[in-house]
Amino acid sequence: MEIALFQPDIAGNVGTILRTASCFGVPAHIIEPCGFPFGDAALRRAGMDYAARADVRRHADWDGFSGWSHSTAGRLVLLTTAGATRLPDFAFAHGDILLFGSESAGVPPHVHAAAAERVAIPMQPGFRCLNVAVAAGIALAEALRQTKGFPA
Repeated sequence: MEIALFQPDIAGNVGTILRTASCFGVPAHIIEPCGFPFGDAALRRAGMDYAARADVRRHADWDGFSGWSHSTAGRLVLLTTAGATRLPDFAFAHGDILLFGSESAGVPPHVHAAAAERVAIPMQPGFRCLNVAVAAGIALAEALRQTKGFPA
């Protein structure tokens, strides 16, 4: 399992996601540009010392990430409020790459179209979306549960 963040806007969310990824031994990908100067100072507060221990790969842009992801065997699974499949009904597989959009804009149509699967986390009617770090934690936990990928 891997996590990818498309042009994230908020350093605190990225720090929290990197902390989560580090705790579960999951690589994380940052697809730039970010809405903040990417670096230790920006990530330190939410990520604490865990962010520094995360397995992070930065990609200069979508094309760079897309080229990398096509070279892997993993599916690109976009978590989106417009997902066709509800999270509890989706079957994750080893090697899936969980993609999350930016906090302000999600992902553009060409990124949406590039995903092999589109999954939504069900919520009560009338709510727009979850915080991206919360959504990443929920989706990653379900993916690891299904694939028996939690650390021993």
